[in-house]
Amino acid sequence: MASFINQRWGISRYEADEYYRRALEAYRKRAFDDAVDAMNDAIEALPTKSEYYAARGLILLEDGELDRARADFETALHHFRYEMLAHYGLGVLAYKAGRFDEAISHFTRAYYVDAERAETLYYLALSHYQRGDLAEAVDFMVRANDRFEQANDRRKADAARWLREFAKHVAQAGKQNLRGRLPGQMPLLPDEEGQS
Repeated sequence: MASFINQRWGISRYEADEYYRRALEAYRKRAFDDAVDAMNDAIEALPTKSEYYAARGLILLEDGELDRARADFETALHHFRYEMLAHYGLGVLAYKAGRFDEAISHFTRAYYVDAERAETLYYLALSHYQRGDLAEAVDFMVRANDRFEQANDRRKADAARWLREFAKHVAQAGKQNLRGRLPGQMPLLPDEEGQS
């Protein structure tokens, strides 16, 4: 009865949010053990909150605890299948393992929930690049770079570096497409191929 009253009045929610706040503070200080402990307390106070599992998963991911992170992301999705942080985390795990199709699937789901999150755009770009889809890679990295610039985030330098790398590939691809053509001959547009 007491727990019902506490939840009805929001006491558990208040406590859980306070633990969550402490976890984020500890995370910012890179005190991962303290952050995980605070997230454990938040989850104990409010055990069905998907965001708490996903946040703990991200902390564990940052700390190199990949199996535990995966378990938390999956638990978060069990509670709420649209949990953006869980899809983002599973995307990072898939990307690091070289499973780029799976990474794109998770990052795309995270993108549908929050299309403005720079980190998701950044990893979508890298995943598409790894799959050889340069056009998608450039599109997502330009958008990620814009978001990093707007937030004055230090990761804008990484995004700009990738954009320079992509530009080299675009230039190289252009040179390869033009080889073997007569002077003045233009390549066929994709929808013109096979038509004469």
